[in-house]
Amino acid sequence: MSEGNDHKSRTTHHVPRTTIAIIQARMSSSRLPGKVLLDIAGQPMLVRVVERTSKAKILDGVIVATTTESSDDAIAKLCAKRGYACDRGSVFDVLDRYYQAARAFQASVVVRITADCPVIDPDLIDQAVGELLRSGADFVANRLPPPWHRTYPIGLDLEVCTFQALERAWRETDQPHQREHVMPYLYEEEGRFHSIQLDHDPDYGHLRWTVDTPEDLELIRRVYEHFGGQDDFSWLDVLELFHDQPELAKINADVHHRTAFDVDERPEA
Repeated sequence: MSEGNDHKSRTTHHVPRTTIAIIQARMSSSRLPGKVLLDIAGQPMLVRVVERTSKAKILDGVIVATTTESSDDAIAKLCAKRGYACDRGSVFDVLDRYYQAARAFQASVVVRITADCPVIDPDLIDQAVGELLRSGADFVANRLPPPWHRTYPIGLDLEVCTFQALERAWRETDQPHQREHVMPYLYEEEGRFHSIQLDHDPDYGHLRWTVDTPEDLELIRRVYEHFGGQDDFSWLDVLELFHDQPELAKINADVHHRTAFDVDERPEA
């Protein structure tokens, strides 16, 4: 794998490569409204995600991509207060939201992260981006829907692609789930793009560390409480905690995970 800062000294056609993480966030979650600003050990969940993402050595920047709806003014205000870069766009066409943000910040490599993953791991971000740069792939992810198989816990999810691949998806796709979930067009049809999935052995894909329900929130608050409210722990530290306290996994064991084919209800025309 490439070392964290190697890419910064390389050029392609004399144009510096810019690797940007884009964190999608909005207040109107269907299962846990306002979840991105809910408190986790003294900080809003979005702050936890941004701060952990920012620790990745390979990134040149982090952007919060929210919507133009008035309900998301609170997210924009938080970003302004914290000094986070923020871009606002479509509610349901999240692919367009990503594309416009990536273009505005001149990204050549885009990392997709969602604001409901407060234990996202910066080392995994470095690993995924490093694999994209090393392999010359169009798209790298550490989880994909069936028939692909997830081996990392839910909540460590990240996808990385070149800007060129993102732009092609933006131009060509018109399916609602592909627009809402941003990158399905890059991996759904074999051979369309050079795609790589990162796997882990042993398989921990059954663990759920994301926040989409009150049960999920309770679990993550317990995790942060264990680490004293700090955000410098790794995903392997969380894994060790689950080995030591297996009852934690029972807190949200019955939560159904949404898939890349689920789309939010649209307002009637």
